[in-house]
Formats: sequence, C-alpha cells, structure tokens
Amino acid sequence: MNGPFSNPVGFMTIIRREAVRTYKIVNQVIWPPIITTVLYVLVFGLALGSRIRSVDGVPYAAFLIPGLIMLQVIEQTYGECSSSLFQNRFMGSIQELLTAPLSPAEIVTAFIAAAVLRAIFIAGIVLAVGAIMVHTLPVNWPLFLGVTIMTAVLFGSVGFIFGLKADKYDEVAAFSTFVVTPLVFVGGVFTPLRLLPAQIQRISLINPMFSMIDALRASFTGHSDLPLPITLSVIAVLAVGSAAIAYRLTAIGYKLRV
Repeated sequence: MNGPFSNPVGFMTIIRREAVRTYKIVNQVIWPPIITTVLYVLVFGLALGSRIRSVDGVPYAAFLIPGLIMLQVIEQTYGECSSSLFQNRFMGSIQELLTAPLSPAEIVTAFIAAAVLRAIFIAGIVLAVGAIMVHTLPVNWPLFLGVTIMTAVLFGSVGFIFGLKADKYDEVAAFSTFVVTPLVFVGGVFTPLRLLPAQIQRISLINPMFSMIDALRASFTGHSDLPLPITLSVIAVLAVGSAAIAYRLTAIGYKLRV
C-alpha cells in the first residue's frame, strides 16, 4: 500500500456493503422516519399549531420539519456506524477488514461515507413527507446539504467510536438514549428558543445539537438564532475532531485485534 487511500476497490466495497445493509432493514430505516414525522406533525402541529400560528414567518408545522429531519439524521447516522461496527466485532467479521489491504483511514472513511449516504437518504424521506404534508422545502439547498453532511460525519464518527468502545450492545444504545435524545429534544426541535424558559435558553445556546438544528432550520426560513458562521464552525470542528479520534482508535487497533 502506497498511501492511506490506495485501495479504492476495498473502500467502495465497504460502502456498498453498508448501503445494502441499510436498504435490507426497511422496517428500521424507512418506515420509522415516515411514521414518526407524520405523528409529530399531526400531534404537535395540531396541538401547538393552534397556539403558535407562525414562527419566523412560517407556519408552526413547517417550523417542525427541519428539527425532525435533524432528529432522524442524528439517530440514523449514529445507529448506522455504531451498530454495524459493533456487530462486526461481535461476530468476528471485523477480522476480514483487518487482514484486507485497507488502511485505517479507508476503513473509517468508508463507514462514515456510508453513514452520510444514509443521512441524505433519510433526510430526503422526511423532506418528502414535509413537502407533502405542510408544503415546505429548503430555500437554501447548499446550506441544507452542507449541514446534513457535516452532522452525518459528526455522528457517524461518534457512532464509530462507540461501536469500538462498547463491550455490550446496551452500551451502544445508552449513548443514544441518555445523551443524544435528551440534547436533541432540548435543542429546539419543537419550540423556538425565545419560548423556552431562561435557564433552558442558556443551556440550549451551549448545546451542540441546537447549533445543528438552528443551522438546518436557517436553510428553510432564512433566519437563525445564532450567527451561521458560529454554528457551522461548531459543527465542523466537532465533526473533524470526532473523525480524528475514530481514525486514531482504528490506527492503534483499539479493541479490534484479539
């Protein structure tokens, strides 16, 4: 091997394998985002929509869609990398990757790339549901795609890290249950920042999930609670840092070699 990316065939094989895995588990990948989005729009749109007529110039139901997209992107990309890598370790098939002529950079990047593809796919599904139900689409497509991809890289990397660290599947799910979900739900998915209690507002401002949701929502409404350069910088730094940690752990063979 002459460099960190000298095996394009092996690199693409990992991506294709993960893509096939994604499309084979339809009941876990496709239907949950559709059903939960419809339920959230109906329940919250009807319950709160009568009290909150519009937010940032858009109907409340349309305000929900960017937050719901980000919710699904975060959960799906984390789940993609963490569960796939953990299963490979648990079943012993990870040894095939380690004995193949693949560099740590190729392995990590391939898993993250597969997570990004799943994120774009899931975002498209939720976006289609939103377009049908509340007639909303991004007004800034480059921002929408940029935030989606950076978030997918971040949580794909985090999922990769926890897929390596976990000794039991419960440990993989624990991060999503006790960290990701609470931070997402107080990150502005359902309510604008100004309607939250003052203490929650302060917490939200340092919550990285809020930066992601706020930036994605700006691609729909053209308005953001935080300056976009700051939110995009936060996401980019976290994504690069997480990917670097995932690479380092793979390079030293952390919990990979028996």
